[in-house]
Amino acid sequence: MYIKTAGASLFLLVAPVIAEETAKAPQSAAVKATGNAPDTMGTLLSLGAGLLAVIAIIYGCAWIIRRMNGMTGMNNNAIKVVSVMAIGSRERIALIEVGGQQILLGITPSAIRTLQVFEEPVVDTSNANTGDFAKRLQSMIGKSWTAPNKE
Repeated sequence: MYIKTAGASLFLLVAPVIAEETAKAPQSAAVKATGNAPDTMGTLLSLGAGLLAVIAIIYGCAWIIRRMNGMTGMNNNAIKVVSVMAIGSRERIALIEVGGQQILLGITPSAIRTLQVFEEPVVDTSNANTGDFAKRLQSMIGKSWTAPNKE
């Protein structure tokens, strides 16, 4: 019983001190907030400028990489892969065109061998873009893209 009354009297002594401190805390926080408030517009401008700088760096690196690929001096039109056919799980044959001549190659994981050199072209590569996909795409471009009317 004595402990309960001692605890209650201790609470009554400490309660006014706690109430006073809690009353001062919001006022001091408000004073601190108005005195040292962060500049919201300045922060947003700083973040926006940083974001623009990162995006500019990304585009700049992409532009440099694209330019470096062109500096290799190699002509990518010199060799054309006309057709490739899988023979096994890791073996295939490829028909390539080099300097107007078509060459049939056997490709394995360990070697590439010439199977046949054709004097006359086996496959006409002048209209290589007229495959199934190209034909279908051209026929779809000519059609109307609107949905058919359901009546």
